[in-house]
Amino acid sequence: MKILSTVKLPAYLKEELEKEFPEDHFTFDKKINKVQKEIAETEVILTYGEDLSAEIIGQAKKLKWVMVASAGMDKLPFEALIDKNVLVTNAKGVHKIPMAEYTISMMLQISRESQQLAANQQARKWDRRVQMHELHGKTIFILGAGAIGTEIARLSKAFGMKTIGMNTSGRSVEFFDEIHIFSRLEEGMKKADFVVSVLPSTKDTKELLDYKTFQWMKPDSIFINIGRGDAVCESDLVKALNEGIVKHAVLDVFAEEPLKEDHPFWGMENVTVTPHLSGITKNYLPRAMDIFKRNLVFYKDGSHSSMENVIKLEQGY
Repeated sequence: MKILSTVKLPAYLKEELEKEFPEDHFTFDKKINKVQKEIAETEVILTYGEDLSAEIIGQAKKLKWVMVASAGMDKLPFEALIDKNVLVTNAKGVHKIPMAEYTISMMLQISRESQQLAANQQARKWDRRVQMHELHGKTIFILGAGAIGTEIARLSKAFGMKTIGMNTSGRSVEFFDEIHIFSRLEEGMKKADFVVSVLPSTKDTKELLDYKTFQWMKPDSIFINIGRGDAVCESDLVKALNEGIVKHAVLDVFAEEPLKEDHPFWGMENVTVTPHLSGITKNYLPRAMDIFKRNLVFYKDGSHSSMENVIKLEQGY
């Protein structure tokens, strides 16, 4: 079986794959537009998803499975994959530890006034009147109660926080005190001291968070976005921040990336901007490859129903 990886892997991960699956032929580190001959014979593609197109899918005559080495699916050519009946899986879960730690660290930085303390240090200013706040007893509303959201809830519980989650089914999820469906968004927003969006990019989530929804938030509440930038109407968020409706926003994702230098977010004191790195860690690729290897065993055995993170292409996630 021919397997093409456009994901650049360190040498030791390539060696592990070739050692564990010696009967398969791997092609590594090739750009998809440079493998015209190989693509026609390729059965499995390992990719981040951004390099796939409907044209490439059409050329891959023997393609049966695409493994996306990330959780985001918004760049995939869904119609072409559906038409060809290609199995698609992703690396859902690999981000949960770094992204949950990022979220907790940002909540602590804001609660403990790290920005003001850093400014005071630079000014050599000894000021014990800086107000310190606690996470204990606060309520966090997590939009997206999947692997990442659940890990955020688990860590939040360690700080004595109340956890509310939102998902499409309303089913109970471990570490959440309450689960709301989308129609109860207003209720969750009104209860929360921290609102964390882990929403994917779909037609249903596009600019879901607008001025109206930000108006539901409590005074002094914090908004954090680590999901997808287009879930937020950015101009409405700027307005809500300027009017004091939202006290502070921590933004790791944006509608357009990189964030333009003239975007107002850069110059706002009540906004923390980070360059889409909440999920980055040196453990990322090893975790993603562990999922791929487990799935490759099931795939070769014909046990497709046992594979992890199978994507419902019609839903887009």
